[in-house]
Amino acid sequence: MAAVVDGWWGRPVLGSLPRLFLDHFHRTSMVAEGPDGMAGFLIGFLSPSAADEAYIHFVGVSPAARGAGLGRTLYEHFFVLARAHDRRVVKAITSPVNEASIAFHRRMGFTVTGPISDYNGPGAHLVTFERPL
Repeated sequence: MAAVVDGWWGRPVLGSLPRLFLDHFHRTSMVAEGPDGMAGFLIGFLSPSAADEAYIHFVGVSPAARGAGLGRTLYEHFFVLARAHDRRVVKAITSPVNEASIAFHRRMGFTVTGPISDYNGPGAHLVTFERPL
């Protein structure tokens, strides 16, 4: 993942995907393989603080695999996992400049809010997503 995420995004994003997410949330995360290797991944977890919530932290789909439904499939598998653990809502966030992510989440039935000023500290404005299960 570390080797491809900046290229897939076209900008530096690796800092948003520290190893600790893979070390601690691998049971609730997934990787999709394609004919040329990794085609996509989803890093998510069941909130330890909010018993009815699950959270999708980071999702990536190879540019070569986009438009074929892989992102939707990864999300749907995560929804099944979250429901199996009695979660009732899935949340996520993104940068306001990530228009493709905002449009994708709308298509997936998420409520989109924001950008919320200073969401992640001074000057760190983010868009939030929430979807009931």
